Amino acid sequence: MVKVVFTPSGRRGSFPVNTPLLHAARVLGVDIDSVCGGRGLCGRCQIVCAEGSFSKHQIESHSSHLSPICATEIKYGERKAPLANGRRLSCHSLLLDDVVIDVPPESQVHRQIVRKDAEYRDIHLDPATRLYYVQVEEADMHVPKGDLQRVKDALEADWGLTDLGCDTRLLATLQPLLAEGKRGMTVAVYQQTQIIALWPSLRDKAYGVAVDVGSTTIAAHLCDLASGAVLASASLMNPQIRFGEDLMSRVSYVMMHPEGAGEMTQVIREALNSLFAEVAAEMGISREDILEVSLVANPIMHHILLGISPVELGGAPFALTTDAAVEVPAVELDLKINGGGRIYILPCIAGHVGADTAGMILSEEPQEQDQMTLLVDVGTNAEIVLGNRQRLLACSSPTGPAFEGAQISCGQRAATGAIERVRIDPATLEPRFKVIGSELWSDQQGFAEAIESHGVTGICGSGIIEVVAEMYLAGIVTVDGIIDGSLASRTGRIIQNDRTWSYVLGSVVDSESDQAQIVVTQNDIRQIQLAKAALYAGVKLLMDHMDTDRVERIRLAGAFGSHINVQHAMVLGLIPDCLLEDVSSAGNAAGTGARIALLNRQSRELIETQVKNIEKIETALEPKFQDYFVDAMAFPNKTDPFPNLFSVVTRPALKVVADSGAGRRRRRG
Repeated sequence: MVKVVFTPSGRRGSFPVNTPLLHAARVLGVDIDSVCGGRGLCGRCQIVCAEGSFSKHQIESHSSHLSPICATEIKYGERKAPLANGRRLSCHSLLLDDVVIDVPPESQVHRQIVRKDAEYRDIHLDPATRLYYVQVEEADMHVPKGDLQRVKDALEADWGLTDLGCDTRLLATLQPLLAEGKRGMTVAVYQQTQIIALWPSLRDKAYGVAVDVGSTTIAAHLCDLASGAVLASASLMNPQIRFGEDLMSRVSYVMMHPEGAGEMTQVIREALNSLFAEVAAEMGISREDILEVSLVANPIMHHILLGISPVELGGAPFALTTDAAVEVPAVELDLKINGGGRIYILPCIAGHVGADTAGMILSEEPQEQDQMTLLVDVGTNAEIVLGNRQRLLACSSPTGPAFEGAQISCGQRAATGAIERVRIDPATLEPRFKVIGSELWSDQQGFAEAIESHGVTGICGSGIIEVVAEMYLAGIVTVDGIIDGSLASRTGRIIQNDRTWSYVLGSVVDSESDQAQIVVTQNDIRQIQLAKAALYAGVKLLMDHMDTDRVERIRLAGAFGSHINVQHAMVLGLIPDCLLEDVSSAGNAAGTGARIALLNRQSRELIETQVKNIEKIETALEPKFQDYFVDAMAFPNKTDPFPNLFSVVTRPALKVVADSGAGRRRRRG
């Protein structure tokens, strides 16, 4: 008997001489990957034999304590790539004497992936769909057994998989594939219960796609199910926009045109299929190579994708057809991936708090935090989660499309040429700005040349947030959101527009545009006030129900939340007062949640359990919502003092100005 210790797990045991190292690892429950079943074909089970004296383990370990490199390992090196110095295939390394064996990260089944964002997080790899290679015994007329049963027997003998079902569509191809692979076959098994795909010989690559179906944008990320790596990404505008820019307008469309629900379902599925084709083509694979899709969406997108009318979500009590996670064959949704591919859709939380919020929670784990944490996914409908390890609350708030540039006079989607950063000099009231596609500010030398190919075309969401906040800080806009027309005597940037005033930010540098100037109008500011007040009122309601008057940590999620300046967001009163260093971007947290669900099947059970414990607050039914909404129309707020913000930002001086548009007097500052 010889001793073996595996690191980093620390598992150890004694085995007879000439025991294969991979067998010893399996007996001890050591995390070593293998697709080929120990045949030396896949190369996943590589290890390193440590050299030296290990007093802690009372072992002298040397590479000579393993059998010499064999012909199978040499052939693997010729077929794929030579083994790195010190590397061995554990399936063809026999124990001769005591050893310490290191299992490198790339050989571990449940290896960790670090997402390098504002914070680190780990994804433990344990995909629902796994590949298994088997050598199937030859047919024998003396043993009356079907080839499918022989495949199942091989899976049980080699991999311990029992009681497997099999998609019936595979039966027609089973025997031809066995013949092609000379009885060697790779089997894709879903959730360790169902055979969903077959290939001849060895196949060691399996792919999945994580999808975030937003009301404005759909994003897809192709992942290697074995390594967890994101191999390709693609996105497109949600084609449903032609039925309405925001969610409720799409519900209204279905109410007025009942046949429209089917049309919206068709276009969203076609959009997904085009994304699957795009990411597959980028990697040089077929859509048939995609075995699984995990998906998040808001409730209305969720229902439309599933072919369910969203009409019930258009009014109280905002009833979901189902709030449970959905697991379904892709063919049932006309989604064109592998014929046996599966779709997993995360659970919804409430009528307007959907699977995208569940994805955000799965990604950000507020239930693991001691701090009172606020998560906000800012979009046409803001999803808000507040809480910590003691309790979680969630709601949604109808912010509308203003944050994405819609309903703004010079607004546009985030694209090359759109203004995304703005600063205004309080003394001169002169602006400078950056546009998407250039790193230079507009007052820097070379700016005109840098944007010559695309020009300045409008203002995107992050730009409109910054310009309104800067106008307030510079004294151009009052606390109540009124542009101060009296400043027209100081600068030509303040211009009259009927009975109100506008601020000229710049000129369109685009010969094809009819818009000569980029201006911020009184109506633009009102649209931002309405949007931010709806979001802030929702946050205040959650704080009331949580019985807290402060938030200790804020994470802004979504494409818009990732690009806005947190200080400007707080100046507007978009988010509550908090130490600025405790406010950060969560990136596309919903999409990250979809990716976690794709790569770790246990996370699905976790989020399905978690959403049942979240308390849902319906803002439309809360009597205080209107009061909070009115207070939140002011910059940053009529009643909340924002001490943390104004400890680092100078509050504009108070003064009284006349509102020429409404004939009332307003406070400025």
